[in-house]
Amino acid sequence: MKKHFLIVPLMLIMMVALMAGCTQEAGPEATDGNGEPKTPAMKLIAVGECTFAPFEYIDETTGQPAGFDVDLIHAIAEAAGFEVEYRNMDWNSLIAALQTGEADLVVSGMTITDERALEVKFSDPYFESGQAWCVEEGSPIKALDDLAGKTVAVQINTTADYAAQKLDEKFKEEGKPGLNIKRLEQAADVFNELKVGGADAVISDLPVIQEYLKNHPDSNIIIPEPAFTVEYYGIAMRKQDKEIHELINKGLATIKASGKYDELYEKYFGTK
Repeated sequence: MKKHFLIVPLMLIMMVALMAGCTQEAGPEATDGNGEPKTPAMKLIAVGECTFAPFEYIDETTGQPAGFDVDLIHAIAEAAGFEVEYRNMDWNSLIAALQTGEADLVVSGMTITDERALEVKFSDPYFESGQAWCVEEGSPIKALDDLAGKTVAVQINTTADYAAQKLDEKFKEEGKPGLNIKRLEQAADVFNELKVGGADAVISDLPVIQEYLKNHPDSNIIIPEPAFTVEYYGIAMRKQDKEIHELINKGLATIKASGKYDELYEKYFGTK
């Protein structure tokens, strides 16, 4: 009988020692400054179409997404206290990825529009842009109205596409020939179409055209006029994710106030 009584205290001692060991292994990293358990950081998946330089593209050295939008969302994540992973995806799949839960954020130079706002919740605006057009040097197209009756290349379902449709309607209302709109899948495709003679002009976001010209100094493509629209980019989220809305806008405001946003702008676009 005495042996049975000895087993109980020995078991208690071993349990206490084991619990103490677990506490020590957890270490200071498992608690905050007040000794309370830390809450694991939220991890969000951001997606974009990586042919839209300088906003998002695939870095030739690393093979990973890079660009202004990629750096921006990582800076926002650091400022707001969450983790983020950026993934490349086709443009026409971005909003669908939000709706199916495959992604939490669309960070892809997406213009805030009333139509898109019916499907998603946008962050506060983070970039001002606009649609512009470009042609090959020596083209007879000198002004926007000269596009009447011409073939223009645009990326499908973008504000460039919508701008071309509005121009087409305008020209027809004025009794002029409409546009032949050639809709292509990726942003980079439109410049190739102009280069091979498949289009008379390209309509795209002004910073994207400027980036193409910077990366192709031997190109004979020119931008005859300033942008003819004004647009604002926003980060798209599911409407019901109110906690995420707050995190994104909080982080965006923080990096604007700290100067981090200006640092990223300077890196990709020069003097603000």
